[in-house]
Amino acid sequence: MNKIKTLLIMYFLIQNGCGIYSFTGASIPAGTKTFQVNYFENKAGNRPGSTVEPGLDRDFTIALQDLILNRTNLSLVNQGGDLIYEGEITEYSVTPMSATAEITAAQNRLKISISLSYFNKKKEEDDFKRSYSFFYDFPAEQQVYEVKDSAHEEIFDRITQDIFNDTLAKW
Repeated sequence: MNKIKTLLIMYFLIQNGCGIYSFTGASIPAGTKTFQVNYFENKAGNRPGSTVEPGLDRDFTIALQDLILNRTNLSLVNQGGDLIYEGEITEYSVTPMSATAEITAAQNRLKISISLSYFNKKKEEDDFKRSYSFFYDFPAEQQVYEVKDSAHEEIFDRITQDIFNDTLAKW
């Protein structure tokens, strides 16, 4: 019975000593309760070689909101958030990556790039602007529309995780 009491005391001491930290890896500044993710406008069509994918802006915005909601105890607000995420989609391109002996593409790469501006009203020295990108390779026999759902999911997972790490996990 003494071991159980000792373990409980150690557990509570460790919990109190960790400050504002969650088991998901988020390190949230004191007093931070809300965040907002402004709509990430799709400006990929302004870049040579990029196209505009309908709904991509909405899907990415929701993916980032969902990740932060699921990994923190912060509340999502439409305006006046303690943490503000905003930016734009700057690239959506498909390029051939490798060739066959017949000089045709064997593999294609879908690449998405995001430009992010992050503002922390509780700790302004954490504010930054940064670009993120990731890709998804797929066989040239397939069309983009065939792999789009899984490609977007994988790319969004990677980019939103990188944003989370840079803004809340500080890795």
